Formats: sequence, C-alpha cells, structure tokens
Amino acid sequence: MPTRGKRYLDAAKTFSRDENYALSDAIARVKDIAKAKFDETVELHFRLGIDPRHSDQQVRSTVMLPNGTGKTVRVLVFAEGEDARAAQEAGADMIADDATIEKILKEGWLEFDAALAVTAMMKKIGRIARVLGPRGLMPNPKAGTVVQPEDLGRAIEELKAGRVEFRNDKTGNLHIPVGKASFDAEKLLENAQAVLDAVNRVKPSGVKGIYIRRVTVTSTMGPGLRIDLSSVAAPSAN
Repeated sequence: MPTRGKRYLDAAKTFSRDENYALSDAIARVKDIAKAKFDETVELHFRLGIDPRHSDQQVRSTVMLPNGTGKTVRVLVFAEGEDARAAQEAGADMIADDATIEKILKEGWLEFDAALAVTAMMKKIGRIARVLGPRGLMPNPKAGTVVQPEDLGRAIEELKAGRVEFRNDKTGNLHIPVGKASFDAEKLLENAQAVLDAVNRVKPSGVKGIYIRRVTVTSTMGPGLRIDLSSVAAPSAN
C-alpha cells in the first residue's frame, strides 16, 4: 500500500468517503483542499459498466471544455509541403517531418501535448504507433486528430482552446481533466457538465445494465469525492 502524505490525510478527514456529493459541492470542496505548491488539475474519474474486452463496448471520443483546460497545449502536426505551411500558419507549434518521425521512433522524443496528422501522412506514422499510442498521442480519425488539409486550422484551434480526448482504459475506467484548481468553481462546473454530457452521448450499443456506475472528482494531489449523479443535469440533445 502506498503511504499517503499528511496533506492528503488531512484533506480526507474533511469529508466522508462513503457519501455522494452534489457536483457543485464536490467541486467547491476539491478547490478548497487543493493546497499543493502548483496549480493542481481537477479531474473526473468514471467507473463504467462496460466490458473493455469487447469491441462494441469501447468508449472513445472528444469533448470541448467551454472554459479550456488551463494548460498551454503544444500541438505537433504531421504534414508535408503545402499542408505543413498551412499548419504552421494556423498556429501549429511543431511540424513533424521524416526526421521527427525517426527521432520519435529511435529516441522516444515526445516534447508535445497533442498530435494531428493529415490523411496522407498516416502511412508514414504507422511505424511509431507503438510509441504514441500508449501515451494517447497517436492521431486517430475517431478522435478527430486525422484531418483533411482544409480542416487543419479548425483542429489546431480546438486543441489549443480546450478539446480533450478520452478513452476507456483496460479496466473500463475514464480519467478526464476538467480544468485547474485555480479556476472559478462555476467554470469547473461548466467544464464538468460538458464532460458528463459527452460521456453519456457515447454510450456503446453493447452495454447492458448501468453504464456510468460511479463518478468521482479529485485534484492531482487530493482524495476523490463521489458524485451524486442525480445532482447532474441531463445531457442536452445536441
């Protein structure tokens, strides 16, 4: 068992681990106990009623956080020629050429936060999928990170503005950031509601029974508070 620090243990004493809290109350409490020397990330953790061994029960999508992530996102784009120039003009931080692909493959270089690729580059970057995939950095059409050249500007803008990709892990859980502890509680609440809506909308057709079994909200260094799902607004139709 990992040893918990004094700050964590003190924070855990301020609430009940067995109680379900209204989302707004839980976010306020998480902000209050986020006392680290850096601006902690606030996250929602989902326990889903899926069987991740089945292809028809995978959960993967993206969500636009209305108030952003609070993080500066370094976007790398796999593109060549005119596409590379268009990506640079659209605000890409880095353009990946053949030398960059080799650097990722041989040195494990990953000094970026998100990656996009134009469709024509997918054959080239397939060889680094085993490096990028486990870190959630491999461009994928389902995540909207493989795009046509004319969509590069929009995709780059969305990533920098707060588009977050999520996918279930091998235990059927989701871990999704909703902002920083320094955010106003209302902004965190809006981001959290957007995440809850997005997860609800992508319920796999193969899921039987309860889809979202539990949601907790926590900060980077803090304990998690269980959310009373009846306190959460129903997902919007759009």
